[in-house]
Amino acid sequence: MSKSPDAFRTISEVADWLGVQAHVLRFWESRFNQVKPVKRAGGRRYYRPNDMRLLGGIKKLLHEDGITIKGVQRILREQGVAHVAALSQGLDEVSETDTAAPESVVVPFAAKPVPSNEQIKLDLGEAKPVAKPQQAAPAVTTPQAEPEPQEPEAAYLDEAPLLGGIATRAWNQTDFDEDILRQIAPVAKELRAVLDRIENRSAG
Repeated sequence: MSKSPDAFRTISEVADWLGVQAHVLRFWESRFNQVKPVKRAGGRRYYRPNDMRLLGGIKKLLHEDGITIKGVQRILREQGVAHVAALSQGLDEVSETDTAAPESVVVPFAAKPVPSNEQIKLDLGEAKPVAKPQQAAPAVTTPQAEPEPQEPEAAYLDEAPLLGGIATRAWNQTDFDEDILRQIAPVAKELRAVLDRIENRSAG
């Protein structure tokens, strides 16, 4: 560490030194009342060298020796803070776990930019011909009686002023505004008259 051995360290500096997260140090502080960093305005923690050695000893007992929290609490009561602090790594040493990148770190991937004037070429290959479906053999049908001839239904279309101008627009449109409706009204009247004449002719 670049600071003097007697200098105070922030919680992030101590966490980096031990190779743990800052919230782990706050958790240990809640479980071991012997850990008492200096707290300034706003609750900011500053750790003295003795605080750091105590935390280093606690980390060794928990992480390396596999002792439980209750076990470490008992050691602190029975053997004292000095005994646990003596187990710590040196203040100038950095924990090996700090050199490895944590699993939760996501390394950003920078995509190679594509120039705006350059198109991306996609080789889709030659189009394969689509096979035509095979036609089934025509089914053999039995002869049926010829239907009776019917009168053409569209013979009256010659008399109707249909399919031209506004009528064609009205036929192909589903939404109408008031202007179009006013234009359609005369055509609708003429169409109604044509239909009446056809019905009268059919009835006669």
